[in-house]
Parts: sequence; C-alpha cells; structure tokens
Amino acid sequence: MANSNRSDQGEKSRAQVDSAAAEGKAPRTERGRRTLRKLLDASAVEFGEKGFHEASVSSITRRAGVALGSFYTYFDSKDALFRALVQDMSENVRTSARSALKEGMGAMEIERAALAAFLAFAREHKEIYRIIDEAEFVDPESYRNHYETIAGRIRARIEAGAAAGELRTGLGEIEAWAIMGMNVFVGLRYAVWGSEDASPGDPEEIAAAVNRLLAEGIERR
Repeated sequence: MANSNRSDQGEKSRAQVDSAAAEGKAPRTERGRRTLRKLLDASAVEFGEKGFHEASVSSITRRAGVALGSFYTYFDSKDALFRALVQDMSENVRTSARSALKEGMGAMEIERAALAAFLAFAREHKEIYRIIDEAEFVDPESYRNHYETIAGRIRARIEAGAAAGELRTGLGEIEAWAIMGMNVFVGLRYAVWGSEDASPGDPEEIAAAVNRLLAEGIERR
C-alpha cells in the first residue's frame, strides 16, 4: 500500500510538471522533470518575496541550484515561467482540495473539507496570494483562468449536490463565484494574515464556521 501511495504521488507530481510545461518546453526525462520542478519551486519563492518585476532569471536559477542555461531549456522568458507557475499553483490548489475529499461525503461536507484543505495549503504557501494577485497585471489571461477554473469546479460540485437532492435546485455560476469569493478572502485573513495572530485558528474550525454560513445563511430564524 505504501509503495502504491508513493507511486500515485509520483504520477501526480509528473502530471503537474508536464502540465506546467505546457507554458514552456516539456521535459523528456525524469531528470528534466526534476529540474523543471526546481525552477517552479524556486520561482514561487522569488516571485513571492520580490514580486515579478524585481525577481530575475539569474536569482531564480541560483535558488534552484541549476545552471542559467538550463532555464532556457524549459522557458523562453521570465514571463513564460510566470505563466507556468500560475498554472502550477492552480493545479496545486486543485490537488490539495481533492486530496481532502473522501468517498461518501455529502455536498456540504465536501465544501467544508475543500475549504479546510485550501486554508492549510495557503498557510504553508502564502506566496500564492501575491503571485496570483500580480498575475492580474502581468498576465491577465492566467489570472482570469485561475479563478474561472476554481469557480467551475465549485459549480460542478454544488450542481451535483442539487442533483442528489442535498442542495436546493437552481444553484449555478453566481453561487459558485460567491462561494469562491468568500473562500479566497477567508484564506487571506486566516491563512496569510493569520500568521500575525497569537492564535491563528484551526483550518477545520474556520471551514466549519463558513460551512454553517452556507447552510444556514445570516437571516434570523
């Protein structure tokens, strides 16, 4: 079972690297995938700390521990790397949410678990907020695609919940974007800014509170 889990994780990692390479030049070997992964991870730190304009290709390759020439094996420019990184981060968000979902979960439980997983992920990868926000100006198409993709997944989940009779009918795009907007700003407050608090809060408890809001609303009953 342990070997199977490691194999599954390896396949996911390769798939993520290959997906990110769609914005660059796909590696043909496992060594190439590892190098590309190093560049993506290093760029996340560099862009997260310095921002797109202050980060440089040379600083990224130094942090990655690879030769400067290796960068251009996979990317034509810093812009191309940034686009690939946004795509990679979007995939990481998807993977973190999916990993928290278990067979047999109800519709509301799925939303709670997905948010809790996102909060835990964002707490470990605070740079995602700065990078995605910068994408609005550096690469608007990637920025829009990031949020449209997430909203699409939420919409599919709530429509499935409605079809199963667990949620009310008529839920769609507006509700999906509203849920996503709430999740994004809850993440900003409690995953990013929360690190400044003496007690930042447990992701499971925060997600449960948001889940109650979804289920019960704010109108007095």
